[in-house]
Amino acid sequence: MWPIVMALLRRNAVYITLPIAGVVGFIGYNLESMLSDKYTPYSPSIQEVRANRLTDDKFIENAANVEKLHLNSSVLQRNLSPSLQPKA
Repeated sequence: MWPIVMALLRRNAVYITLPIAGVVGFIGYNLESMLSDKYTPYSPSIQEVRANRLTDDKFIENAANVEKLHLNSSVLQRNLSPSLQPKA
């Protein structure tokens, strides 16, 4: 009897596995939706943040007033390991 059942299962494997996979997927999807928290807090989009930053009144008042970049050390001393930094 078992050889006949196994032959039928082997011949019709495609028709048997698809419904089983569908049932397992449906159960897993619903189980995950019950167990997990799908709440995502609101954060403004990048476009909104950029628009707010560009329309900030304090920067629009005087566009010529820009802070200059001052390097206090050379570029080569910026990423030195602690053992190579000069003793000050």
